[in-house]
Amino acid sequence: MNRATLSVSVVSHGQASLVSELLNDLQKHCADESIEVVLTVNVPEPLPDSFRHFTLPLKIIHNAVPLGFGENHNRAFEQATGDFFCVINPDIRMNANIFAPLMAGLHDASIGIVAPMVVDGSGAIEDSARRFPTPFKILCKLFGRCTGCDYVIRNILIYPDWVGGMFMVLRREVYKELNGFNQKYFLYYEDVDLCARVWLKGLTVALIPQVRATHVARRSSHTKIRYLWIHIRSMLRFFFSPIFLKLMCLRATR
Repeated sequence: MNRATLSVSVVSHGQASLVSELLNDLQKHCADESIEVVLTVNVPEPLPDSFRHFTLPLKIIHNAVPLGFGENHNRAFEQATGDFFCVINPDIRMNANIFAPLMAGLHDASIGIVAPMVVDGSGAIEDSARRFPTPFKILCKLFGRCTGCDYVIRNILIYPDWVGGMFMVLRREVYKELNGFNQKYFLYYEDVDLCARVWLKGLTVALIPQVRATHVARRSSHTKIRYLWIHIRSMLRFFFSPIFLKLMCLRATR
């Protein structure tokens, strides 16, 4: 197989039907791009026949036991050949080739991570670009005071503190130098941690609002106690990490 320009990593948790729709979007809008897809099947599930008709290179990893978000994408990176590495959720939809402008944005060597503007099914802008969380901000949200989006997204490039892991693109060498996601996070805050390390490396995180993707969000942490507990545990891990302390020191000197 020839080396791809872009490797797209997607993880399925019994979401083969959603993955099939994503693959259809890639095939419809990105067939002219040099793209390979690395699909990780995190829990056993039958794969639809439609996968056989997918014309872009497709590598499938079957996990013997379920792994965390970061570890799954790190293992996919080991199988990837692309100069760029995209982390994407199965419930992302696109109606155009949005990878070309994202990769073009990464030609700016000062940018470490780039992401599109993410909207929900109704077209409303999601809060996928945020300022770094702090204990004060979390408490403020709990008491209903800190509401709304952290950034006003207009038709210009913005540099948020972090972008959601449902869709982000990095240059291969940057992902490798960062050693990918921190696998100590099983779920949640991996994206916050990764973006923090990008900033600490002297690079930036960028969101291109002219590039749009649709996210059919399923917030399990709001409906299942187990996921809520994982979310809280990940949040505490981040707040007590050296990365958070270094980040706060960096922001204090600016």
